[in-house]
Order: sequence, then C-alpha cells, then structure tokens
Amino acid sequence: MAIAAPSSQSQPSPLVDGLGRRISYLRISVTDRCDLRCRYCMAERMQFLPRDQVLSLEEIALLADLFIARGITKIRLTGGEPLVRRDIGELVRRIGRHLGSGLDELTLTTNATRLDSHAQDLFDAGVRRVNVSLDSRDPARFADVTRGGDIGRVFAGLDAARAAGLAVKINMVALKGINDDEILPMLRWCDSQGFDLSLIETMPLGDTGEDRTDHYLPLTQVIDDIAAEHPLAPITHRTGGPSRYHAVDGMRVRLGLITPLTRNFCADCNRIRMTCEGKIFMCLGHEDHVDFKAALREGGLDAVQPLVDRALRLKPAAHDFHIGANAPAATRRHMSVTGG
Repeated sequence: MAIAAPSSQSQPSPLVDGLGRRISYLRISVTDRCDLRCRYCMAERMQFLPRDQVLSLEEIALLADLFIARGITKIRLTGGEPLVRRDIGELVRRIGRHLGSGLDELTLTTNATRLDSHAQDLFDAGVRRVNVSLDSRDPARFADVTRGGDIGRVFAGLDAARAAGLAVKINMVALKGINDDEILPMLRWCDSQGFDLSLIETMPLGDTGEDRTDHYLPLTQVIDDIAAEHPLAPITHRTGGPSRYHAVDGMRVRLGLITPLTRNFCADCNRIRMTCEGKIFMCLGHEDHVDFKAALREGGLDAVQPLVDRALRLKPAAHDFHIGANAPAATRRHMSVTGG
C-alpha cells in the first residue's frame, strides 16, 4: 500500500513538549516478538500481535523520516528482539542513510542471540554501537532467567560485534537473590572485554506471572558494594538515555546506572517511543499514547504531523513507578512492547 508523501509545507516545528523539554531521541520497537522470555520482562506464554497489526518496514522508515525532519537526532531500534524481524537489515540501511544529514546516531538494543549473523551488516549500515541485554554469564542461570536461552549464542554474538567494530554496552538488570553475586564479576569481565556496563533497576511493567518485589535490588545498595572495592567517580559521558555514568578506579569500563525507582531521571527526559503497531508512548511508565497507524495509512505523513504535536502535549512530567507487595504494575503492557 502506497503512503502519501508529505505536501510541500514550511519547515515543521522542532519537537518540544509541554514542559519545554527538547525531544531528540526516538526509540522504535520494530517487533513485540522475542526469542527469549526473560522473567522480569514478559510472561512465559506471551500473546504477540497478529502480523497484520504490525507496521511494515516501509511504514516504520517513513515515520523515522518524519521524525528526523522534525529534529530527532538519535534513533534506537528495539523490540522485543529487533533481530528476529525479517529483513531488519533493510530498515537499518534505510534509516542509516540519514546519518550525517540530520541523524547523528543509529543504535540497537539486542539480546545478541542472532547478532553473529547481523553484526557486520549493522556496521556497514552505519551502526557503531549496540546495547546487549545480559543478566548472567552463568549458562544455567542465564537459561533460568531467560526461560531457556543459550548463553553460547550470546557470546558468539558478542564476538561478532567486536570483530565488526561495534562498541558494546552490556545492560544488566540487578535482581536480588538471582544475579546480585554476579554484578562485581560482570563489571570486571566487561572491563576485560572492552565493554561498558549499565546496571538497571527492575521496572514494574506488565504482568510477568511473578512477583518482582522479592527480586527488587536498589542500585544505591549495589553502588555501595562496588565502591567498597573500586572507588567510583561521576563523569559527564552521556549516550542519550537515562544512564548516569561513573568512572571505575583502575578500570577502563564506564559504569552506567539506570534508576527508575531510587533516583527519578525524568526532569531532563528527551525520549519518546514508537511501538511496532505505530503507537507513540511519551513515557515508559504511562499508558497514554497516540496511534499513528490509521492516520498514516489513510492520509499519509501529512495526517501524522498534527498527531506528533498532540503527543508532545501529552508527555507527562514523570513516570510513577512503585514497587511493593501490593503495588500494581505501572502499565498493563510488557516492557517488550515499547523496548524498555
């Protein structure tokens, strides 16, 4: 189905929300599907979207074009697992053509199970770094957390990323009683591999069939444990997302902290998220959204433009995450829907 091209209009206004925050970072979930079933992310038996409800790669690319024209300078492709989407390389190349012409960076978050067959193509299309979700390097524990994942596939993907020239940052969700004993070893391993590391507090999104409260680990506690052996110093390094980085004494690794519960990072939020069915979520922790799909298919990009402005007006001041025995999930949708 052909999408109507935008009409010749004056330069569209930049993306600024109702609180004056400049929006420059778009996260695009290209699929809600994943080949793993991480316990904190989704239910064991997920119901994924029918394929006819998912945007085509051409539609995703056109919406990316629109956002870049409006001032988005960084795009991250996410999922689910983005590398399970058929012909994902075509989309990466299409968006990558904007690099140096409005787009400063194109990145990807992956579980790395399929990265070995995509790493070189990603680099050739202009991707220079990837985030890899990895919560344990122990094969049995990894299989338990992911409900059946093969850690060997991840290591193969990491090797391929390094060979292709991709910088790697490991994303590790801190889980009390599950991987808390691996955090310091993971930091040291990342340093030995030339990777950076971001630690993430678990987020109360969607019903996973398990109580997150038992495994919630505040990063304030983790940092105290790390600093007892390796002094930390805040640094100004930023990658566009919510990570706040620290230098680690005696190491090359940069340690990032993503703290949605213990230290709110919303005041300077520069992000919006688009799902694979064309819904724009202005905040990870709210259900409010604007649906682009029908407008795009019926009226083309001109019909989408006013919806972008509506989305900006709806962006809230902050998320409202709570965790505890009686605290409900912040949203009904799972983290995999909007890519974390």
